[in-house]
Amino acid sequence: MIEIKHIDQSHVGSKSYFYIDGDVVGAPGSLHMCNQMFVEALFPKTQTHPYPIVMFHGAGQTNMNWLMTPDGRMGWADYFVAQGYSVYLCEQPSRGRSAYHMEDNGPRIYHSLESLQRFMSNTGTWPQSCRHTQWPGTGSLDMKNETDRQFIASQVEYLPSNEMSQRLVLDCGSRLLDQIGPAILLTHSQAGPFGWLLADARPELVKGIVALEPSGPPFSTDLSSPVAKSYGIADLPLTYDPPIMDKADIRLQLLTSDAQELKSGWVFADPAPKLVHLCGIPIWVIVSESSYHAEYDHLTSYVLRQCGVEHEFIRLEEAGIFGNGHMMMIEKNNLAIAELIDRKLSA
Repeated sequence: MIEIKHIDQSHVGSKSYFYIDGDVVGAPGSLHMCNQMFVEALFPKTQTHPYPIVMFHGAGQTNMNWLMTPDGRMGWADYFVAQGYSVYLCEQPSRGRSAYHMEDNGPRIYHSLESLQRFMSNTGTWPQSCRHTQWPGTGSLDMKNETDRQFIASQVEYLPSNEMSQRLVLDCGSRLLDQIGPAILLTHSQAGPFGWLLADARPELVKGIVALEPSGPPFSTDLSSPVAKSYGIADLPLTYDPPIMDKADIRLQLLTSDAQELKSGWVFADPAPKLVHLCGIPIWVIVSESSYHAEYDHLTSYVLRQCGVEHEFIRLEEAGIFGNGHMMMIEKNNLAIAELIDRKLSA
């Protein structure tokens, strides 16, 4: 039997739920809206920070990642509201409570149970995996543990095209920022490019970016293929100086690593173009000790610096926080990581 867990929300002053509207499409008689984005907002009883935090979940996930852990503990949404931030939680278009239309958005994909073990277990193929100690369940797929079952049950279908997801969130996210004003963006995994793209499109409205293991590596760790398949940190064009009009125009060089646990990979050939709209925005890129991202997120940091984007690259173990995997916001020590982020934002 499921034990219903309750979270103290005495710090919440009010809540709101709304949609950023999408596109009206279809033939007369069958018109419908698609590509809208569901947003839920929590406001503190006493607001002590001037800028709200806008949270974007990753692939296969929903706002549940921010609301509560699978074993029933406080999630990051409530934690940051308790610290005096307003918080906006965005459910990606065609995902969760944001409507999906097969005829408009195409087929969707999902995480297999087997692939979920890279989030849950300590038996991954990357060298850091064995240090994963913070998963709140057993990390098993045998369904005997309630915490594991709750996490598995929370997974949903998502669009297979990162480019399409980025285009939809760039549109809805830009209009959300236009509506709520300046904000801090907190992104996870597949949502990493959302932060870069929104800051590029609305630099005056983005007052900080916390990128948790953002989608990467920027180009590739396939050492045999120095071909740019994206625009570096996003699949959509960004405002580079000098401009990059086509991926075919990007020239790469190999950044080699002598460290056994760090992958070599492709970065911009020098001199790299500058990401002029991201320069000057406070940015933190955070990677956990035992995630599969621990092998290659240094490449994302390197490319950002090549492009003139100063930021703080934080390895959690170097900050004294050990044993986390990719889903750090729901792990046993999730509030220790939230506290670290709060200190960085408040400094």
